Amino acid sequence: MTDVSREVSVEEKQLPKGDTWSVHKFGGTCVGTPLRIKNVADIIINDDSERKLVVVSAMSKVTDMMYDLIYKAQSRDESYISALDVVLEKHSTAAHELLDGDDLALFLSKLNEDITNLKAMLRAIYIAGHATESFTDFVVGHGELWSAHMLSSVIRKNGTDCKWMDTREVLIVNPTGSNSNQVDPDYFETERRLKKWYSSNPSKVIIATGFIASTPQNIPTTLKRDGSDFSAAIMGALFKARQVTIWTDVDGVYSADPRKVSEAVILKTLSYQEAWEMSYFGANVLHPRTIIPVMQYGIPIIIRNIFNLSASGTKICDSSINDDEDKQNLNYFVKGFATIDNLALVNVEGTGMAGVPGTASAIFAAVKDVGANVIMISQASSEHSVCFAVPEKEVKAVAEALQSRFRQALDAGRLSQVAIIPNCSILAAVGQKMASTPGVSASLFNALAKANINVRAIAQGCSEYNITVVLKREDCIKALRAVHSRFYLSRTTIAMGIIGPGLIGSTLLDQLRDQAAVLKEEFNIDLRVLGIIGSSSMLLSDIRGIDLAGWKELRKEKGEVANMEKFVQHVHGNHFIPNTVLVDCTADSIVAGHYYDWLCKGIHVVTPNKKANSGPLDQYLRLRALQRQSYTHYFYEATVGAGLPIISTLRGLLETGDRILQIEGIFSGTLSYIFNNFKDGRLFSEVVAEAKEAGYTEPDPRDDLSGTDVARKVIILARESGVKLELSDIPVESLVPEPLRASASAQEFMQQLPKFDEDMAKKQQEADNAGEVLRYVGVVDVANEKGVVELRRYKKDHPFAQLSGSDNIIAFTTRRYQNQPLIVRGPGAGAQVTAGGVFSDILRLASYLGAPS
Repeated sequence: MTDVSREVSVEEKQLPKGDTWSVHKFGGTCVGTPLRIKNVADIIINDDSERKLVVVSAMSKVTDMMYDLIYKAQSRDESYISALDVVLEKHSTAAHELLDGDDLALFLSKLNEDITNLKAMLRAIYIAGHATESFTDFVVGHGELWSAHMLSSVIRKNGTDCKWMDTREVLIVNPTGSNSNQVDPDYFETERRLKKWYSSNPSKVIIATGFIASTPQNIPTTLKRDGSDFSAAIMGALFKARQVTIWTDVDGVYSADPRKVSEAVILKTLSYQEAWEMSYFGANVLHPRTIIPVMQYGIPIIIRNIFNLSASGTKICDSSINDDEDKQNLNYFVKGFATIDNLALVNVEGTGMAGVPGTASAIFAAVKDVGANVIMISQASSEHSVCFAVPEKEVKAVAEALQSRFRQALDAGRLSQVAIIPNCSILAAVGQKMASTPGVSASLFNALAKANINVRAIAQGCSEYNITVVLKREDCIKALRAVHSRFYLSRTTIAMGIIGPGLIGSTLLDQLRDQAAVLKEEFNIDLRVLGIIGSSSMLLSDIRGIDLAGWKELRKEKGEVANMEKFVQHVHGNHFIPNTVLVDCTADSIVAGHYYDWLCKGIHVVTPNKKANSGPLDQYLRLRALQRQSYTHYFYEATVGAGLPIISTLRGLLETGDRILQIEGIFSGTLSYIFNNFKDGRLFSEVVAEAKEAGYTEPDPRDDLSGTDVARKVIILARESGVKLELSDIPVESLVPEPLRASASAQEFMQQLPKFDEDMAKKQQEADNAGEVLRYVGVVDVANEKGVVELRRYKKDHPFAQLSGSDNIIAFTTRRYQNQPLIVRGPGAGAQVTAGGVFSDILRLASYLGAPS
């Protein structure tokens, strides 16, 4: 009987391994206050795993406080004594809140003993004025000892059997060769000590200290940066646990830094390699070495938020497990994006490098000698140049070392230069299936090009895990936002500036307000109006955009003095939104004069303003040439037919190889209305007065009757057809009687107009007698390279005679449509249709920028 009981007790004390264990790691913020320590205890107790090993960090800020004690002591600053008292007070207060009775007395006794020992040690450091690494490691490791002791006592108080482990007794590490900032675990010795520790302390719940360990000589040390995560991964591997859960204060691993990309999403899964790559490139995931111990056994790591238990977090595991879960997602190939700032590119180039063995070796030997960290290398197959990225703070030393090492080659001309390009950032796209999937790189570079971002260097390994590009630092956030939008279909976001909130501009703002939610939900298009500017005042907003339901009131309350330069800088200068469009709803030639500069800056332009395209020919040609050679778009459908598709129809004909012979049309809604109603013996002045009353004319009807507006439309169509004409080349028949052209006011003009009714009545009667009607038209004679604006007569069965109201009609005679012209007809005037035409151009821009079509 006694033999059997002895066998059972031995078996109990043997270290069990495998799926019965789950490992948890709680960082400093998780155990930062007594309430949070209670929460951690609840999570551990409620975990239904059979066995649990829990790794804890020091309470938040305590490790920094301990390092500060060392700094003060070796600087011979006596305030280390009061600083140590603060550490004592912090832990004593927490213990009084969490514990009572014997548990409290035991903890406070141990705490006071530790503080007394630390005081003596810090006094020795103070006297010596120097702290050895092992002294430092011994001092800073106390935070973990205290938090592990406290947590285990809280769990025991709740009735759960629990032991706490000082991992300095178990975890043995050796410094990594040349790098004193890293250590390698000695798994064989650690496992031997773990079995010995467990035989004396068998328990189903073990609370272990993170971050601290010992050398083979039993000297206290630490696991350096992110040491607690590393501790958890090592323990996970030693216990061959089912999983390792790292508890933090974020919901998981994001597809990009959420502070830079508001639409970043939590990734459900990552492969070990993807997590490795993202952490290397600065993503707040894990230190790469944390992944190594668990990878060997295929143990998943779960990143979870202790402050949001409803979030399932991110699972980091073997790629084959991920494949099944992710295949249906569009972002299956690119998981995330990360950036590194404050870099410089070093470019070593010269014809003497090509085919010369050892050049690259010599370059990087020189870099190694100054202790610089090379973050990325890029070399073309011609071997003419090697470029690489290093931290900006190290670039001066690198440049000097290379100049010195290659002085002879530079003087002889075999190397032409060692060039430094400062102010760079790296953008890395990470995904396991990237390189083996056609089109991923193309999508990445297309997104950068459309955001008008220039790439300075590129590197991609054969490992298929990342594509790295080097950019200007000021473009980094904009680039990150652009590529993230492209792969995550986080809405195609466009920053908009509306210039001229008059009749058309305010109607457009109303249309945007009514349609914004639908565009966002159904088409992934996010249009944000960041600014509205008029002739005297402007309203600017943050990146969330102006609330268009109340923009008029906001402009009165928060408007500031109009300043076009500041306005453009505000709308375009934010780095959060990759695309910018300025919508010019004025008829101002000064505003139109800015288009070229805006397009050069990567700002898209949409406008119904005719001044740019009908102004001086050389300016128009410059604009069109720039538009053709860049990724910046300039849309102006509404300049000719308001909401009618005239420019796009003309473009479609030309791009498909048709040849335009003639374009003829009634281009003015005002004049269409006047001549559609100038019949049955009515007086011309009466019809003009009626049109003015109905709001069809400009405030001064002479602006319509002069024909200048029609001439501008004729010029635009002529130029789009390849005919290079100036406005002065177009003969225009003005309907304003000669004596009234100099009238002082519109009112005086309207009073005097009836005196000239007889002339117009005679023309109308002559046409009527011949079975014809009068129509005011613009004509582009492409074949003979000329244009004209005049009053013409048409047979009553001609399409131009069939119009009603203020409709426009345009007839394209082409090689394909020679016998029967292609007709476009519909409302050609009015704020609603003109604003609708502008809105249509904005949506066309969104589809060019990647919105679903």
